[in-house]
Amino acid sequence: MAFTLPELGYAYDALEPNIDAKTMEIHHTKHHQAYINNLNNAVAGTPLEGKSIEDICKGMDMANMPVRNNGGGHYNHSLFWEILNPNDKGILSGALLEAINTAYGSKEGFEEKFAAAATTRFGSGWAWLCVHPGGKVEICSSPNQDNPLMPGVGCGGTPILGIDVWEHAYYLNYQNRRPDYIKAFMTAINWNVVEKKYAAAL
Repeated sequence: MAFTLPELGYAYDALEPNIDAKTMEIHHTKHHQAYINNLNNAVAGTPLEGKSIEDICKGMDMANMPVRNNGGGHYNHSLFWEILNPNDKGILSGALLEAINTAYGSKEGFEEKFAAAATTRFGSGWAWLCVHPGGKVEICSSPNQDNPLMPGVGCGGTPILGIDVWEHAYYLNYQNRRPDYIKAFMTAINWNVVEKKYAAAL
């Protein structure tokens, strides 16, 4: 079964003023759709056809650039839309907050480290919060459309939070002010979704 564009579950303007509607619409319907189209073409007629995107990423042949770039693009953006969901956002709490406090001292300490990982990612890429077996969390970043599920990339855990720092994610509104976009992103996270992903990763 071919990969399809996931529905957002919210309007393109639902994250304004943090993330503008035009950027969301172009990002979702143009950039993400292009990754999906290219991924479907790349896996058609191969043993990868019919596999889940998670299994494709975990078993990635890193030399297969069409699948690596477009498979990563599909997985990464699918997570991105979920954790930006503006509905019932909740607050960081529970076991995930405990894990973050253990790793980074406080929510503020985590936000500082996460923002630094996103800011210092040279060129295009992503910053991630990942979970390891046992519940330990770790921040890392990856280039282009790579993600931590892929062999030898970043944390090596299960991503539960990711920020897209490709310019297409923010340039219309923030131009070259990536730190401003990262700050706005941090206020748009749906912690209920992230906490569910943390529990599922355990």
